[in-house]
Amino acid sequence: MTEWLERAVQRAQQPNQQLPFAWQKIRQQARQQLQQSIWPTRKTEAWKYTSLYQLGQQSFELGNIDGQASEIADLSSIDIVFDGQAWRLPKQPLPAGISIRMLSDEAVLPSGFASIKPARHLFGQVNDALFADALIIEVAADTTIEPVVRLCINNREAFEQHARAFVSVAENAKLTVLEQLEGTASGLTNTCTEFDLSEYATLNHYRLQLQTEQSYCVGGDFFRLAQHSKLNSHIIGFGAAMSRLDVDVEHAGEHALATMNAIYLLDGEEHFDLHTTIEHAVAHGTTEENVRGIVADRAQAVFNGRIHIHRDAQKTLAELNNRNLLLSRRAEINTKPELEIYADDVRCAHGATVAEIDDAALYYLTSRGINKAEAMVMLNFGFVNELVEQMPDEPIAALMRKQLRQRFSTMQAN
Repeated sequence: MTEWLERAVQRAQQPNQQLPFAWQKIRQQARQQLQQSIWPTRKTEAWKYTSLYQLGQQSFELGNIDGQASEIADLSSIDIVFDGQAWRLPKQPLPAGISIRMLSDEAVLPSGFASIKPARHLFGQVNDALFADALIIEVAADTTIEPVVRLCINNREAFEQHARAFVSVAENAKLTVLEQLEGTASGLTNTCTEFDLSEYATLNHYRLQLQTEQSYCVGGDFFRLAQHSKLNSHIIGFGAAMSRLDVDVEHAGEHALATMNAIYLLDGEEHFDLHTTIEHAVAHGTTEENVRGIVADRAQAVFNGRIHIHRDAQKTLAELNNRNLLLSRRAEINTKPELEIYADDVRCAHGATVAEIDDAALYYLTSRGINKAEAMVMLNFGFVNELVEQMPDEPIAALMRKQLRQRFSTMQAN
C-alpha cells in the first residue's frame, strides 16, 4: 500500500454517526475493500501503460477550494460548483420538474445510488470512503429541462478532492449535464458520477477535462440505460501529470442507444488514459463510439475500449473506432479496441489507426501562402472537428472550437 492510499484509509476510518445507516454501510465496505486492495503496477493489465507510482508518493490535504464557474457565452445553465468538500447548490429558482439537493438531506439513499459504479473500481472505492457529501439530481417523468446543468470543479495546489454526484432521469424526460474540470494547480481531482436513465429518457452529456500538466485527475462516469433510452456523450480531455478516466455504459433495457464521442489532445509530458466499457446485456441495443486523439512532444495517450456482447444480446449493433495523430516521434499512443461477443446474431466492428500528419496536405497548404504553424492548426482541427460538430449544444461546441484552436496553436510538432 502506498503512502497516498494509506492516508486515504486513515481518513476513511473517522466515524460519523450522523450519517444514514445505508451511507455508513457504503463507507464501511469501501474502507474494508481499500485495506485489502493491491495498488496497481505496470504489471496489472488495466494499468499497463499508466503508472501510479508518482501519485502513490503524493501527500495532499483535504480542504475547501474557492472554485468558480467560468463563463460560457450564450449558454443557459444551472451552475453547481464543488468547493472541495461539497457542492454549492444553485441559488436561482429551478425549472419545474428538476430537483437538486444534497445526500445529507435525505433520510434514505436514492434508488440506484452507488449501484451503477463497478464495485471493484479503485478510485471509486476511495470516493465511496471519502466523499463528504453527494449531489443528487432528479428529473421528473415527461419533463424537458432546457438549461444545461453544469457541474464545475477547479483544483487547488496540493489539495485533493472527491466529488460525487448521482443523476436520475425519469421516463420520457430529457436533460443535459456538463461536467467541467479546470485548473492549473498540482492537486488531485477524483470524480465519480452515476447516471440512471429510465425508459425513453434522453441524456446529453459533456465532460470537459481541461486541467494541465501539473494536475492529477482520476475517476469515472457510469451510465445505466433502460429500455428505449438515449445517451449522447461527448468527452474532451487535455492531459495531466496523470489522468485516468473510466467510462462504463450498461445497456440494461432493449432498444437503448449510446452514442459516445471522445477527443484527447496532449502536449509536453502530459498523460491521458481513457478506458471505456460497454455492456450489452439485452437484445436490440446500439452503441456508436468514436474516439480521436492528437499527441505531440513527449506526451502519452492510452485508450482501451471494450464492448461486451452477452449471450442474450441478440440483434446488437456496435461500432468502435479510434483514430490517432502523432505529431512527434517521441510521443506515444497505446490503443486497444476490444470486442467480446457471445451472441451469434449481431453486427459489430472495431478498428484503430495511428498516423502522422499527411505531408502532401501540409505541402498543399504551405504552397498556397499559409505558414506551417497555421497549416498544422488547420489540419489538426479538421481531424477532430467532425466530432465537435456533433455536439447538440452550440454554445458548448463554440467554446470547444475556441479551446481547440488555442490548444493546437501551442502544441509542438517535433
